[in-house]
Amino acid sequence: QVQLVESGGGLVQAGGSLRLSCAASGRTISMYDMDWFRQAPGKAREFVAGISWSDSTNYADSVKGRFSISRDAAKNTVYLQMNSLKPEDTAVYYCGARIPTSNEYSYWGQGTQVTVSS
Repeated sequence: QVQLVESGGGLVQAGGSLRLSCAASGRTISMYDMDWFRQAPGKAREFVAGISWSDSTNYADSVKGRFSISRDAAKNTVYLQMNSLKPEDTAVYYCGARIPTSNEYSYWGQGTQVTVSS
């Protein structure tokens, strides 16, 4: 079993930055693809950024050039650096772990709230 715990959310002004962490325990996540999603009130959960087991990355168009995903194998943690934040980035952010050969997520964190004020 893997437990994922997100942290680093908070209230920030537009244009500001936050770094979210997704800390894993129970087993290593080095062989999982790790993705960040977000869900705003009244909206569906949407993909934000992902990093594969081989460290290739991809991003939603809405965050390209502003967000950066990375992982620290030694800390068993995935990060989401968010710069130039906009009010529309306000959401609960979740990390998920997926084995590379599956489209379904094996584990989810509980989420961390990000609020961007204008």
